[in-house]
Amino acid sequence: MKILHVNMSLDPVSGGGTTERTTKLNLALNEFREVEARILTTDAGLDGSNPLTIPPDQAVILPCWNRRWYLPAPYFIKIYRIIAWADIIHLMNHWTLLNAWVYWMARWLKKPYVVCPAGALKIYGRSSVLKRFYNFVVGRSIIKNADALIAITEDEAALFRQEKVPDHKIVHIPNGVWEKDFTCKNENLFREHSKLGKAPFLLYLGRLNSIKGPDILLKAFCQVADKFPELHLVFVGPDGGMQEELKTLIKQEGLSNRVHLIGFAGGDLKSSAYHGAELLVVPSRHEAMSIVALEAGICGTPVLLSDQCGFDALAEAGGGRITPVDIDAMAASLDDLLSNRTELTAMGSRAKNYIAENFSWSIAARNHLNLYKKIIPAEI
Repeated sequence: MKILHVNMSLDPVSGGGTTERTTKLNLALNEFREVEARILTTDAGLDGSNPLTIPPDQAVILPCWNRRWYLPAPYFIKIYRIIAWADIIHLMNHWTLLNAWVYWMARWLKKPYVVCPAGALKIYGRSSVLKRFYNFVVGRSIIKNADALIAITEDEAALFRQEKVPDHKIVHIPNGVWEKDFTCKNENLFREHSKLGKAPFLLYLGRLNSIKGPDILLKAFCQVADKFPELHLVFVGPDGGMQEELKTLIKQEGLSNRVHLIGFAGGDLKSSAYHGAELLVVPSRHEAMSIVALEAGICGTPVLLSDQCGFDALAEAGGGRITPVDIDAMAASLDDLLSNRTELTAMGSRAKNYIAENFSWSIAARNHLNLYKKIIPAEI
């Protein structure tokens, strides 16, 4: 079976969870003997210092002419050939010109396709007018005509139903994680990088963007900082438009020596951060099953999530805590959790066990493969 994944970028720095999901799913599917999976993408963000994270023969890369809008070069013959090669197409994300081109060609070539918006279906943030126009021109047609819609969370399934997608087309397949990616337990690696010394710290990992809620976490931390004077807060991730606002607030609150913005961290450095943190906090205003919550959990680190992350199951398993997207509520949750370090440790252990037993990219890949087999015509 030949599977083509389509995602606008494989840049691990700015691509976030969508890039992680696309690359890990592609790698996991290629472990099946009957599968050949590739990714159609652009070269946005990929260079010598930020290389491709999958084998080169698994990627079909188009030049990106505009990074702000992820405008791919119109190499239509190259796009046509890779679509013609595929037995089934898997569109990731939603608001991309590349998805629109592939959709139109797939319809022309009568190729089956599935869509996984990965949390991007809801209109949020900047460019709302442009996104509505995109939906009018092509976005709703992509959703309507798909052979299946993959929901990462039950909340995302509800968004599909709002678009009048019938239930038989909606399939729930959550994100996964590979424990082998997080074997570096030397927390000193991250402590030295961040100049933390031996101080306990809260960890935020993601883009510094409004939808991810770093401002909510910072303001909540300000409320509990005096009660836990030894505690630090570390923001790990690239600027998504809020970095200067956060720096200003940190300075105003006199917390420059306790709040750290260190930029992107990957590989062993990220693993070290998870293993060293007291708690991962995911304060998102909107999220489709936070991958960083899975990553922290597999490292045995407890998680505090907003109620917009679509991963209440982690809290139900005793491996995390859910809190409203509210500064005061988050501060209260931080106060409660940090006041009982013994329970935090137990919560981390429960998170690790729950995620190891239920979430892996191998499980996710098998579920995707079963879905593809139901869709692809029998004669292929």
